[in-house]
Amino acid sequence: MSVEIKLSRFNRIYCPDEPLEGKVITKLQSGVSYQSIRVTIDGAVNLQVRGGSAGVIESFYGVIKPIRIIKKVVEVRSSGKLGSGTTEIPFSIILKDPKEENLEKFYETYHGSNISIQYLMTVDVVRGYLHKPLTETMEFIVESEKDNLLQKPVSPEMVIFYITQDTQRHQLLPELKSGGFRVTGKICTQCSLMDPVGGELTVEASALPIQSIDIHVLRVESILIGEKIATETSLIQTTQMEMFADKCLCQFILFCPAL
Repeated sequence: MSVEIKLSRFNRIYCPDEPLEGKVITKLQSGVSYQSIRVTIDGAVNLQVRGGSAGVIESFYGVIKPIRIIKKVVEVRSSGKLGSGTTEIPFSIILKDPKEENLEKFYETYHGSNISIQYLMTVDVVRGYLHKPLTETMEFIVESEKDNLLQKPVSPEMVIFYITQDTQRHQLLPELKSGGFRVTGKICTQCSLMDPVGGELTVEASALPIQSIDIHVLRVESILIGEKIATETSLIQTTQMEMFADKCLCQFILFCPAL
C-alpha cells in the first residue's frame, strides 16, 4: 500500500494567492476503508544546526522559537473506501485566503546555512486506531506574491569601489606595502536573482605582478535578538580571473547559484 502527492506544477513553485492544486494518488493491492483523507500545509521559519562548530546564529538555536507562517488542515474526503489499484483524488487549497487573518507574512522559500524557510505538504489517509495511516510529505516552493512584484525589471544599480594597500586589514608583503597597488571597478548590487551579476574592474597599478583575481559571492544571514543583530557570512561561489598584464580592464558576469 502506498500514497503519494502529485502537484499540478512540475517545479512545485506557487505564489501565496494562487491555488495549490494536485492529486492524492493511492496504490493498493486490495480495497481498504478509511476515516478521512486530509492534507496538511505547514510553513515555518527555523534556525538550523549543522555539523561542526556552532556559529553566532547557531548559538541561539535553543532560544529562538520557530516562526509559524501557516498551519492549515484540509479534509479532502470524509470516511469511505478505496478500491484496489490506483486511485486519484484531486484537491485544491488556497494558501492565503483573503477571508482569513494571517498572523505572519508569507516569506519566500529559503534554505540558508543557518536559517531556513520551508513549506511542507503532508497527506494522511487515516484508517482508524488499529491501522497505521498512509502518509506522504512533499516540499513545495513559495515565491513572492504577484501583487508585490514590480511591473518592470529592477534597474541595476552600479556601485564604484577601489582597493589599495590602505584598505586592507590583513598583513601585506613589504613590496606591496611600500610600492602600493590600486584596483578600481564597479559592480551591480541590485538585480533579480534570476539574472547574472555584472561589473568590471581595472588594475591601475601594482608593485608586484598579479596572476589572478578571485571574486567571491557571499551569503549574509542576520537575526534580530532583542536590540542586537547577530550576523554570519558564508561563501556561496568563487570565480577566478587570470591576469595577462600588469595593467588591464576586466569585465565579468557571474551566474550565481540559488541562494
